[in-house]
Amino acid sequence: MISQPYHLYVERTDASKNMARHYAMEISETLFGEVCLIRSWGRIGTEGQSKVHHFAREDEAVDRFLELIRQKRARGYRPAAPGRRSKNFRRPDIT
Repeated sequence: MISQPYHLYVERTDASKNMARHYAMEISETLFGEVCLIRSWGRIGTEGQSKVHHFAREDEAVDRFLELIRQKRARGYRPAAPGRRSKNFRRPDIT
């Protein structure tokens, strides 16, 4: 069981480069009790791509989650305005 919720949604925009990207992550548990890190990214307003990573323990998933946060902040991703999230963001099926 996951000890606390882990969710992140950040965006990177630069009008001069016609850049408008989103990046979302969450840690959750499958029906079989596996811990998963779910990532989704793409252009704001599109479905984009997603990837699911499976881990044996929650702390391994949290370490990867924090590492990815550091990488995204270094590249200029910042939290979106409150209440804003890409309309086409969908959580992939993780069963």
